[in-house]
Amino acid sequence: MASFILRRLLVSVLIIIAASFLMYMLVAYSADPLKDLRDSSSPNKANLINARVELLQLDVPPPLRWLFWLGGAAKCLIPFANACDLGSTISRAQVVDILPQALGSTVQLVTLALVLAILLGVTIGIVTALRQYSGLDNVVTFLSFFLYSLPAFLVAVLLKEFVAIDFNDFLVDPVIQWWVAGLIGLVAGLIWQSLIGGDARRRLTTFLISGVATAGVLLLMSATDWFLHPGLGPVVMIILVAAVVIGTTALVSGLQNRKALLTAIINGAITIVCYFALQPLFNVSSVATIVILAIVAIVVSLAIGYFVGGYDRGQNMRVGVIVTIVSGALVLLDRFMQAWPTYFDDTNGRPIATVGSSTPGLEGDIWVTGLDTFTHLMLPTIALLLISFASYTRYSRAGMLEVLNQDFIRTARAKGLPERTVVVRHAFRNMLIPITTLVAFDVGALLGGAIITEQVFAIPGMGALFNAGLSRGDLNPVMAYFVVIAAMAILFNFLADLAYAALDPRVRVR
Repeated sequence: MASFILRRLLVSVLIIIAASFLMYMLVAYSADPLKDLRDSSSPNKANLINARVELLQLDVPPPLRWLFWLGGAAKCLIPFANACDLGSTISRAQVVDILPQALGSTVQLVTLALVLAILLGVTIGIVTALRQYSGLDNVVTFLSFFLYSLPAFLVAVLLKEFVAIDFNDFLVDPVIQWWVAGLIGLVAGLIWQSLIGGDARRRLTTFLISGVATAGVLLLMSATDWFLHPGLGPVVMIILVAAVVIGTTALVSGLQNRKALLTAIINGAITIVCYFALQPLFNVSSVATIVILAIVAIVVSLAIGYFVGGYDRGQNMRVGVIVTIVSGALVLLDRFMQAWPTYFDDTNGRPIATVGSSTPGLEGDIWVTGLDTFTHLMLPTIALLLISFASYTRYSRAGMLEVLNQDFIRTARAKGLPERTVVVRHAFRNMLIPITTLVAFDVGALLGGAIITEQVFAIPGMGALFNAGLSRGDLNPVMAYFVVIAAMAILFNFLADLAYAALDPRVRVR
């Protein structure tokens, strides 16, 4: 393993060096960083040109300039030396000073979109594979190919127009008409009856219950002015946590596993108690407080799963952690909702942002600033999510169908194992093997695609840094973007190789 890692690191370094040389030459010979000064009518134009030539070393041939740049970039590998030198921009700003902020914005955006795309895409892909050629499968297949064919800029523009602007206009007088609620309920009923399946009677029952419930909830939210003063509340919180307890246990271990069910119930009960007890603490909390509470909650859930015991303590611990994380997320969601009226007033009744990564001059606690970050990242995240979601759905469906037709799945079913065990424990793990490759490539694709998305939504991230540098012939920001993208792509491909060995015992890294 050690020799494999060393060889991969050596090959990766050589690839980055060779690729950086090609990138440097292409940009250096195709862009003119002095163009704006040559077109200028300033009386001291000659002095400005000479100053920029000296700043960017434009009097040195590009191959030799690349060696100078490579030497400065190599200093970034020296730990704790603070000697990293990626050059300066045309405006005399050091690239190492502006890179962290741009990188932070892009990573925040891409990470959220990638995680959501994996979770939703894999889940829906599995469901459609288990219901092959059903109405749900056909609809998801159509939507997947439709979304996959849409360009990123078109998705972004449509989201700005029909989600942000229209929803902000709706919040001026948030009243849902009865026929709109009925139409949404009709769509929800069709979706749920496709998910649940069964005979015609079961489908009709599911359609009626889910449709009426959805329409009723929407009309209730409109009547109680919920959109301006949202919140889950104690009753809804208890119902949701109970659903998380039952759903997690049924999915991971099965409801017949009493030890796992007891672990989930204890963790759910502790979450409900904390929901009421921690409200005063939330009012004065910071990010550090939330992180400490999350760590304590996970440790407690692991301890509960271990001490409850049973024949499979590891399974109990997994159930406890999942219940704690999902239930804790619901508690935080409710607390963010409580801060919505304050944030709504601070944004003059236009809370869904269409440009930028934050509201200028906005001040408040972590809940208000968290909502501000969420509303600014929501639309670009959805834009990236929709495109990635399509590919994950198709790969997951195809992978699950292929695994379900394998001999070891037939053997597991012939032995009388429950279908949940066959799907979750046997098929799911093997289906993840091709997904690891897709994740590795998707990281680089998302970072590259974020250039367009960041430009549409005016987010000052890596895409904006690259686009501005390329348009002005500013070579050093472009190379900083390239190094980050190349390093991330190579790193995730390396992690994908290691993940093969963990997912498939037949694969051994030598």
